[in-house]
Amino acid sequence: MRLFCLLLLILTASCKDESARNGTMDDIDHNEDYSAVSLDVYDFEGLKPFLKTNTDKIYVVNFWATWCAPCIKELPYFEALNSAYSDKNVEFLLVSLDFPKKYDSHLKPFIKKNNLKSKVVALNDNDSHTWIPAIDPDWSGAIPATLIFNKDKRQFYERTFTYEELEAEVKKFLN
Repeated sequence: MRLFCLLLLILTASCKDESARNGTMDDIDHNEDYSAVSLDVYDFEGLKPFLKTNTDKIYVVNFWATWCAPCIKELPYFEALNSAYSDKNVEFLLVSLDFPKKYDSHLKPFIKKNNLKSKVVALNDNDSHTWIPAIDPDWSGAIPATLIFNKDKRQFYERTFTYEELEAEVKKFLN
């Protein structure tokens, strides 16, 4: 439990200069029914198949949360690249680290409001001391964080991207 609290502190500190309520949730209609929004929830064992491949397909996996302003700021870049590279054997996955009790009140409304086209899944696994270093041994746990990989190459980024920076990293995998 102490480790989970430490993870929470690290994740929160990664967004410390930004307000947790950055305005993105202010215009959500909390009376609307968001049950039709599809959301698959995995523990780390269930997420593992999304984090490796034996093909040339390029995967871009972004770890984010609705309460993280830098995450929200860069999400449109992932969405734009998902659209621009859909015919180039590139697949995008947005892994939400939102708290389970916020899936219906924050995450699903956010997905619908922003009309996210990339696949969105939620990671619900309290054993962060296992899954964080399994994703990347140098990952502090701060978000946003992004993993780009194919069968031959794997690169982890613990940072925020601009559109141009993210596109440049994806292009490195296309060459």
